Amino acid sequence: MTAGKYIRIVAALTAAAILVWFGGLVWFVSTLPRTVTDTASRTDGIVVLTGGSERIEAGLSLLNAGRSKTLLLSGVHRGTSRQALAKLSQQSPEVFKCCVELGREATDTVGNAHETAAWAKRNSMTSLRLVTSVYHLPRSLVEFRRAMKNIRLIAHPVYSASVKLDGWWRWPGTAMLLAGEFNKYVVSLVRARLDARAVRAKKG
Repeated sequence: MTAGKYIRIVAALTAAAILVWFGGLVWFVSTLPRTVTDTASRTDGIVVLTGGSERIEAGLSLLNAGRSKTLLLSGVHRGTSRQALAKLSQQSPEVFKCCVELGREATDTVGNAHETAAWAKRNSMTSLRLVTSVYHLPRSLVEFRRAMKNIRLIAHPVYSASVKLDGWWRWPGTAMLLAGEFNKYVVSLVRARLDARAVRAKKG
């Protein structure tokens, strides 16, 4: 094979890979929910994945509306107090004392899932409402289902004015955010498939 032919093959394969990746990204963004489809169902618990004030506000609104009696904030910085969170969210400190548990162990989405699984097990929960940003929701659901196979999950997306889902390709910040999240989502899917395959091999 000549050097020129080798270069053309590599270029063609690279172009094909980019097209496949971009098609996957377009599919990923198109499947993100544009609205919250279930706001009424009650669950044994609410879990909020930290990463934005909108997420905490949404979780506390659900708690105050009686959608659950307890809420876990997963991934809270070790130096953040209940008082600081109450002030930030403009909530009564009593709400944080009676009904909100702070999870401080998780540092990423996989950690969020394991931290929540332990919390759900301690409290004999069978259903959870998962509150996180809409772009983070697909990956979170993959990881939570890996960690909690017998827990019913209700997805509760949170929307930010800074993330433009419609016409996202025209907004460089949004496009980079979604592209990065899509890459992480693919990694989570691959890991989940490998885990499932390993489980089937053990059973076989």
